[in-house]
Amino acid sequence: MRILITGVAGFIGSHLARYLINKGHHAIGIDNFITGNIENINDLFKTSEFEFIKLDVTNYIHVPGKIDAVLHFASPASPIDYLKYPIPTLKVGALGTHKALGLAKEKKSVFMLASTSEVYGDPLINPQHEKYWGNVNPVGPRGVYDEAKRFAEAMTMAYHRYHKMPVRIARIFNTYGPNMRLEDGRAVPNFMVQALKNKPITVYGKGKQTRSLCYVSDLIEGIYKLLMSDINEPVNLGNPHEIAILELAEIIKKITKSKSKIIFRPLPQDDPQVRRPDITLAKTKLKWQPEVSLEQGLKKTIDYF
Repeated sequence: MRILITGVAGFIGSHLARYLINKGHHAIGIDNFITGNIENINDLFKTSEFEFIKLDVTNYIHVPGKIDAVLHFASPASPIDYLKYPIPTLKVGALGTHKALGLAKEKKSVFMLASTSEVYGDPLINPQHEKYWGNVNPVGPRGVYDEAKRFAEAMTMAYHRYHKMPVRIARIFNTYGPNMRLEDGRAVPNFMVQALKNKPITVYGKGKQTRSLCYVSDLIEGIYKLLMSDINEPVNLGNPHEIAILELAEIIKKITKSKSKIIFRPLPQDDPQVRRPDITLAKTKLKWQPEVSLEQGLKKTIDYF
């Protein structure tokens, strides 16, 4: 298949492009490098099965020839990014999704949206299943990302219902692995960089808030299985193993044999207190579940850093 990926130089986009090419597909990547890194895709330029277009996807997207699938993965994805780029984050979720959907409609291709567990906000239920509507503050600082993705989901389903387009919505939970940026701002890269430099490891609040961490290779398998399915509704993709942030910091400190001290900082506004996917739908419909243990995944990621 000939598959287009927006946000190809990002953490997940770069892994996805490499996976698709290894599966025998042709990948067309789009990125404007607002948060993406060309080093993530440098090796792909050596293959004829990869094309690259430098473009802001909030503008009109024109790609000659047939396209079998449009995968919309462009967006700032960590709090440090969407607090720095609030308006581009909203624009890529709204205008970027509209442009990518328009291309998929024109090419009569499958459209996939990279959504997020952040559509659930600071959830009042745990674990979170796809029928849960969420608990989101639309006017808080995190609202620019949460609401951009919620709007993107709504527009994707509108195209599915009105234009009868085949769509896929991947609600991606916390994912980690190689190609994450040092200054990404999320817990895993933050803790690893601090631990490897023997600097204080900063934990927000008391560290009792939880996250569920999925290694990137597992996530990519889930995304591919979802793409090849016929499920048009949102599907949670993540690892249901839940861990407290303080415990995560202690594990990373232990694996790196770091001399760092763990210090505590005030909790950011609207920071989710729990995060754990219910992956029953992915298990039953996609026959998918994560395979890489937390310790295995953390060791591979530490090697990269």
